[in-house]
Amino acid sequence: MDVIGRTFSELSNRIIGCAIEVHRVLGPGLLESAYQQCLAREFSLNEIPFELEVPIPVEYKGIELDCGYRADLLVNGEILLELKAVERMAPIHSAQLLSYMKLAGVHQGFLINFNSKRLKDGLKSFVL
Repeated sequence: MDVIGRTFSELSNRIIGCAIEVHRVLGPGLLESAYQQCLAREFSLNEIPFELEVPIPVEYKGIELDCGYRADLLVNGEILLELKAVERMAPIHSAQLLSYMKLAGVHQGFLINFNSKRLKDGLKSFVL
């Protein structure tokens, strides 16, 4: 495995670790916005670079349009996170993340549902 592959994997593991810590402390049942803010705090505490509410423009026939799409978190400019707090994941949630990844030119993403009894049951990884 090359250095880039190892670094990417290490970052993914750190992201998952932070998400697990937020879920361990808060548990299920809160609004998505609470998990987003707490995960941002956890990233800060762990010195993981991130951006909140990243605009995702739609390029159409040569121009970028702001259609109001926002990614919940972009970690280190390379991993997109879409957070949910729903009873059950639906195919539309995966489609949303994959569309955001494509539009943003990001190759890896995580869909995280904090409303799961065990976070690992609410975690999906995607690679384009």
